[in-house]
Parts: sequence; structure tokens; C-alpha cells
Amino acid sequence: MKISAFATSCSASPATGLWTAAVALGLCLLPHVSLPATHDPGPLPGPWSTFAKDYGGQRYSSLASINTHNVASLKRVCEVQLGDSGAFQSGLVVIGSTMYVTTAHTIVAMDAANCKIRWQYVYTPEESEVSQVNRGVAYYDGRVFRGTADGRVLAIDANTGKQLWRIKAANPGVGEFFSSAPIAWKNRVFIGTAGGDWGIRGRMLAFDADTGQRRWQFNLIPERGEPGFETWKIPDSANHGGGATWSTYTLDPDTGELFVPVGNPAPAFSPDTRPGDNLYTNSVVVLDAKTGKLKWYHQFLPNDGLDYDVAAAPVLYRDPKGRRMMAIGSKDGYLYGIDRDTHHLVFRTPVTTVMDPPPRPTASGVRACPGFAGGVQWNGPAINPETNVLYVGSVDLCSVVKTGAEEYVPGKLYHGTVAQLSTDDRDITARGWLVAVDSTTGKVLWKYHSDSPVLAGVTPTAGGLVFTGNVGGEFMAFDAKTGRQCYERRMDGALAGGLITYQEGTTQYIAFASGNVSRGPFFAIGGTPTVTIMRTGLIDDRPNIVRVEQDVSAPPQRAMLSNQYRTYFGQNYYLHFCATCHGGNGDGGIGPRLRGITKRSDPRPIAEIIKNPKSAIMPKLYPKPLDDEDVEQIANFLDSWK
Repeated sequence: MKISAFATSCSASPATGLWTAAVALGLCLLPHVSLPATHDPGPLPGPWSTFAKDYGGQRYSSLASINTHNVASLKRVCEVQLGDSGAFQSGLVVIGSTMYVTTAHTIVAMDAANCKIRWQYVYTPEESEVSQVNRGVAYYDGRVFRGTADGRVLAIDANTGKQLWRIKAANPGVGEFFSSAPIAWKNRVFIGTAGGDWGIRGRMLAFDADTGQRRWQFNLIPERGEPGFETWKIPDSANHGGGATWSTYTLDPDTGELFVPVGNPAPAFSPDTRPGDNLYTNSVVVLDAKTGKLKWYHQFLPNDGLDYDVAAAPVLYRDPKGRRMMAIGSKDGYLYGIDRDTHHLVFRTPVTTVMDPPPRPTASGVRACPGFAGGVQWNGPAINPETNVLYVGSVDLCSVVKTGAEEYVPGKLYHGTVAQLSTDDRDITARGWLVAVDSTTGKVLWKYHSDSPVLAGVTPTAGGLVFTGNVGGEFMAFDAKTGRQCYERRMDGALAGGLITYQEGTTQYIAFASGNVSRGPFFAIGGTPTVTIMRTGLIDDRPNIVRVEQDVSAPPQRAMLSNQYRTYFGQNYYLHFCATCHGGNGDGGIGPRLRGITKRSDPRPIAEIIKNPKSAIMPKLYPKPLDDEDVEQIANFLDSWK
């Protein structure tokens, strides 16, 4: 039940050079090197310096020009249509007057006040890509850094878009890639490997910001002889134990602590094949950022069998009692408060539909809430430190989980049978929540039940507002005290990435990412990856539309795949709308396998299945965002797999 409804106003008062040696080294797990630290450029330059605004991940803005009195007058200044494929979940970073955003293959730098493109960098993959998703850049001392879907880490000149270095740091052949937004500090760039659902062995890495050389590595699935290895009672199960990290990270510059959220063990749904606590999966691991040494950790769910990643980075704060706290949301549906000094759990608050205790997967299948795509995903909690209130978005979705044996095959999804969307009448539609929580006690102050999952960044401001968005395309603002909805605008694509606010001159702006379906189970709307910038004080809503041009007729990033696929356009649409369920290579995952199938349960032509899906769990994509020609191109592409 919604406790706040749409309203037009609120009554509250406002408050260079390619490093060729790296390629020659293959996986590029370089030996540890001790390099002298270069100069420290000082505090983060802002106004929105990291995926979650600051090192502590608070996402709070002290700006109040946009407030509860005038938010209803928000209008679009401009929109940038980015035009790349893949899920669009990028965080937005603003340094000075320049905004940086990523797609699967590009970095775009634009004027943060008018969307004018300053430069565009397009990455050409060197190997097959594991999963086309990227969550943004890190900025440090005139450079931006990102990872790629084929396991590279890039350094780009922030002023010109010129590549400074590129290294291979992960092996896409076994399912390793980089999707998270890195962070950078003290001349180090921090990023971890994604690919837990492919049975990788996760690790966290630090690179020299000047050269790309590896400074340290921490194994998120311990090796033999390392602390935590004993929690894998069958030692060989650790070889493909998962433990990926795929959103972003938090850092305390005062203590040098790096906070790393760690995902599920693998195979995700077969806990009996890997008995033990399975460290450091489903944990927050706290490392010494300078050395990579473990300082402490907190595991939320040992021997997980429900794919309950700890995906989003924690937010760091002091509560009114003076305690140094960490709040973090998990896919298990809870918001946790941890005392950073005692490491004790302070509160555990459900922020979506949960089963407590969580069920154990069975061979015949068991209903689990949240489901494999539920709970708190890659955008975690935010806090208003002035009012001591936490805000978090979540997914309200249950699923049926079946366990069983599964052979590990390098580079293929490694789930341990399957999780499916529940056909229970209660579970047919994915919904979401925005929840306000007391940062000291964990008490729920108010909550809003959204018609679709709340995946966008959550941003509280001194103007008495909380901004967020859902995958139904709704950009929304709420009264931070009451949860009353103050503003809503429906966009042409799902909101699942960054949502930020900043000031240029004397004007406060709001900017957010919207785009494609992001993940099929969310029943999201599709659309072109777009960044929208808004402000108050405009007479008309007549935005300047900017389109980033790319040569899609012969895209260099697809040249290496030309012998595998019949048409680029069909592949592009498949990756854009279908791959998150059926796998990038059609090997299946959340959805059924498509490659190599000679007899389908639904005998209708592929185009007809896409247009009129019989399954309640398959999203409706036709006639929008896919038209007849789009559907035909996808069908032609899938026919090439026979």
C-alpha cells in the first residue's frame, strides 16, 4: 500500500600510451611492485565526485534552491541520448562543470549545465565480452578510470578524452569482467572483478593511477593457507566460489579503510555442494587501502543458496550517539546498521517483502522472498546527516528457487540449476519501495510502495527533498519528512543509474540516467540510454536534445564477432533487451537457453513469441520499445544460432 500519493506540491518548509606489456602478460596478474607515491591532489573536487557523491557514499546534498515549495516547477534543460547497447546503470560524476557518464563501450564528457558534448571515448573490445554493463568512472587528479566487459581497466585524460593507459586485469574467458564504478585515492585506483554467476574466484585490486601497475590484490575467495579458506569445507569448491563485486566501493580517508561489498557464492542455488560459511561471500570486507590487508569483515548470510549478494556499497556516518556507523543494504531485503568500532550489528530492518528465516532451496523448488532479483541492488542507501535519516530503494519481487547439481564450464553461467519468477498471483508483478529509516535505531519512519522496482540512486537534499526513480520510467521527488510525493515525471526509459544534484553558478540542477530494461525480471520499460538535466525557473519544457553519434553500421566494438552473428542490429537489440535473462551467448540464466535448441516448448515463430509472450515472466517489449523491424532483426539473429 502506498502511504504517499502523487501531488503537485509539498507543504514542508525548505530546509598515454598503450601499456603493451600488459597485453603480452595475458591475465596481467602483475607481481607486486612498490612505487613511490606521487603528490596527493587533495580533497575531492566535486560537486559530485564519485558514484555516490563522496568517499563515504552519503549522497547528501546541502543545496536547497530546489525545495518542497518549487520542486513541482522542475523542467528539462537538455537531454543527451548516448546510443550504445547494454543495460544502462551508470552513475553520474560531475567535476567542476563537466559531467562524465559511461555506457558499455563509451565514456562521454559533457557540459553539466547544457549537455554540450566535450569529448567522447569509444572502447573497442579486444576479447568477447561477458556482460555489457558498466556503472561509471572514478575521477582522480585530471584522469577518469573505468573497467570494461572484457576485463580491461582504462585511464583517460579527463580534459581531452585521450587514453593514457589500458591494462588487461581479468580473464573474460572464465567469466571475469569489470562492471563496478571504481574509486581512486592516494594515487591508487580500486576495482574488483565481477562474474560471480560464472563461477569466478573474486578478487579486489588496486592499481597505480599513473602507470596501471598492480599495487595489491586481495582474494575475496581465500586461497589455500589464507584466513577463511577453512570455511570452504570442500576445498575444491572454492576454485569457482564466486564472490564478485559489481557496483562500487566506499572509503574512509581518515582511517584508510576501503569497504568492499561482496556478492554471492557459486553455484548460487546449490549450497550443499559447497558446505561451510563460504567466506567472504555475502559480506562487507574492510581492507587497508594502502596495503590491501584485511582489517575486518562482516558476513550477512553464510552458505547462501538464494543469490543474496551484498551488492551496493555501504554509507558511512556518525549517529547522534557519536558512534561511527556503516549502513548497507543487501539483496536479502534488509538494511543493516553496523558499529564500525565494535563490529556489532546495531539494527537489521526489512525494506521489502522478506521471509525470515530465508528458505533453503529444494530440488522441487521453494518460493523465496526476496527473489534472486529482489532486495537492495546496486544503488544502496543514502543519508541526510542533518536529520540522521537513511533512505534506501529496493525491489519487491519473489521467485522460486530450485537446487541441483551443475557441472562447471569455464565462461558459462554457473548457477546450480535455476531460479524462476514465481507465478503466484502475489508475485506476478515486480514492485519496489522507498523507505526512510532512523539511522540510530533502524526504525522505519515512512515508506512508499512503488508500482515498479526502485533502482535509481537515492539523493536527499537540504531542500527537504528525496529524489529517486523506478524502472517504470518515473523520476520522483518526495518530502523527506513525511514521504509525501511532490513531483513525478515519466521518462521514455527505466531509471536504474545515477541521480544527482549540483550547482553551476547560482543554479541548482538535477541530472539522472534513464534507458533500457536493465534486467528482464524487473518488467521495466526500454529506451535509449539518456542523461536528462533539469532545473526550476524555466518557462517552457523544451529541452535541447543532443545525440551522441556512433557508426552503428560497422561498429568497431563488434568487428571481432562478425563471423558469429548474422546482423549487428539483431545482436545489438538482443544484448540491449534480452541478454540479461538469456545470457550474452544465449546459454540461459534467469531465462531459458536459446542457443543450440532444436525443439522449443513454444513452437510459434520467434518474432511472434517476442511480440506476444505467453509466459507471465517475459517482459512485454512490443510495440514499444521494439517495433516490427526491431523484432524481425532479433529473430534473424536468434535464427543464426540454430
